[in-house]
Amino acid sequence: MLSLDLNETTMLHVQWPLPYATNALDPTISAATIAVHYGKHHKGYVDALNELIAGTELTMLSLEELIAETAGDPASVAIFNNAAQSWNHAFYWRSLRPKGGGEPPLALKQRIEASFGSLDACKKKLAAAATSQFGSGWVWLVLDADELKVIRTSNAETPLTMRMKPLLAIDVWEHAYYLDYQNSRLDYVNAVLDNKINWGFAATNLE
Repeated sequence: MLSLDLNETTMLHVQWPLPYATNALDPTISAATIAVHYGKHHKGYVDALNELIAGTELTMLSLEELIAETAGDPASVAIFNNAAQSWNHAFYWRSLRPKGGGEPPLALKQRIEASFGSLDACKKKLAAAATSQFGSGWVWLVLDADELKVIRTSNAETPLTMRMKPLLAIDVWEHAYYLDYQNSRLDYVNAVLDNKINWGFAATNLE
């Protein structure tokens, strides 16, 4: 599981660096989209979270602990949203890689085939979940008990609060794809699944 720790000097959260250059996902995801998505949206969540928790005991918690502490608390909605979005985005960037797609590692492929019938069926289920998500949100490949599942979450919601283990994430907020695909979310998701999805990251999370 992706664990994001606190900065030891400031005791506030830092935005993890991208694991590749800003143009490395081009043409599937352009450098212009990365600049806005990572440089403004993701950064904005991290900055807002730090402002919200500054001077409180919450600065001592990791992102995962913050999410667990504030989930479902009406008084902590802003903190939860910014903590969850900070975590979700860091996880999403690592769900992609420049030379992605293709075949998953064998152990993961076998689990996918056991749960969905085939890799193609899994990809179709991910794409269907993405296109049927009303409004902003996320699509996830998760481990639920001993079974792989595809789930959707709205806005900042995350499998971390559902006792499920996230393996991969696809961001389906409009800012993730609109510059490159306008309103064609399906084209964006299919391009990611065919060319940029990081099955190796999912396999590592499965261990």
